Amino acid sequence: MIYDVIVIGGGPSGLMAAISAAEHGAKTMLVEKGQKLGTKLAISGGGRCNVTNRLPQDEVIKNIPGNGKFLYSAFSVFNNYDIIDYFERMGIALKEEDHGRMFPVSNSAKSVVDTLVNRLHELEVHMQLSTPVKAIHYTETTHHILLQNGEKIHTKAVVIAVGGKSVPHTGSTGDGYAWAKKAGHTITDLYPTEVALTSDERFIKDKTLQGLSLRDVALTVLNKKGKPIITHQMDMVFTHFGISGPAVLRCSQFVVKEMMMGRQKRVLMAIDMLPNEQLEQLMNMTVAAIKKNARKSVKNTLRDMTGIPERLLTYLLYKNEVGEELKAGNVSNDTIRTIIDNIKNFTFYVNGSLSIEKAFVTGGGVSTKEIIPNTMESKLMGRLFFCGEILDIHGYTGGYNITAALVTGRLAGTNAARRALSYK
Repeated sequence: MIYDVIVIGGGPSGLMAAISAAEHGAKTMLVEKGQKLGTKLAISGGGRCNVTNRLPQDEVIKNIPGNGKFLYSAFSVFNNYDIIDYFERMGIALKEEDHGRMFPVSNSAKSVVDTLVNRLHELEVHMQLSTPVKAIHYTETTHHILLQNGEKIHTKAVVIAVGGKSVPHTGSTGDGYAWAKKAGHTITDLYPTEVALTSDERFIKDKTLQGLSLRDVALTVLNKKGKPIITHQMDMVFTHFGISGPAVLRCSQFVVKEMMMGRQKRVLMAIDMLPNEQLEQLMNMTVAAIKKNARKSVKNTLRDMTGIPERLLTYLLYKNEVGEELKAGNVSNDTIRTIIDNIKNFTFYVNGSLSIEKAFVTGGGVSTKEIIPNTMESKLMGRLFFCGEILDIHGYTGGYNITAALVTGRLAGTNAARRALSYK
């Protein structure tokens, strides 16, 4: 038997590709090495499945800093609004949360996965689970999928949707890179993105601030000249190994790239703990508060004035050799200015990140320069398509990576079907 389309990989992009191929009339097989389909989808959004983002198209692409512009052509065919319509037509009611994030009303990722799998059954897609692929052999007539068990399956078109190397327990272990290279493709350097960062600063090693969360702070990555590369205003947390949390994840790829390029071995970062306050205004207000509460402890005065967590204030006072119980009126204005400077510009070095396996997203992959942007077909091998995280496309968390996966999966499946059905 020869299939029209074989999709390898049962993640978000693979599910969409298989459905799209079958909807366009192709005899389709979906091959997945794991025991379940949609494993990564099932854990996305904290198990609630952030299926896409409702922000305007330009904003969505801006939030995909890893080659997001490549998706303009794809978005002209199928975009984030089409994803919303697609799911709602399949009976998955969606709701919008902060920053445009779209979730199922059910708050259940399983409901999304089940709906997609049911659609595969309706379309009579042949699904083979627990079926690792050993190799792909490309020919001018048909491509051959060689399974680990020795079986060979023939197909007119192949869609590779096996993901990157992040979150390997979901099945993303980088299998597809070798298959892409065999077809002549370039694999750009792989690196972790949306990942926690490590630091060897003394306050990290001593666990002084371990577990301390900061709300709505501005976190900045600085270049070797001390100039800002990127700033994100979100929450973050100090850990036993460094820093994590939403702001850190968004900044992480810029840190990793600085180190990959050899520009810095240790990267300076800065936290503005009160980003909505101007430095001079904050300084004047603090001086006035200290004059008014001269007999109160400096720590309590600063805490009431700034809202900074007590443990962090304790550390800043220690750093500036100011006793916690010292009366506010006994602290010089110069010392107060230094402490306020620390609050507005708390700098420290990071020296790396957790591994790519512990990252949420893989940076790098199959070069987008070698992919036709409005079909996802290889420019180097006929009837070979790529979609999802195996491509050198990566975004921030917040529905952007799943959007890229679903959009590229839709195009890959649709065009694989068209190519297969028109191929004699």
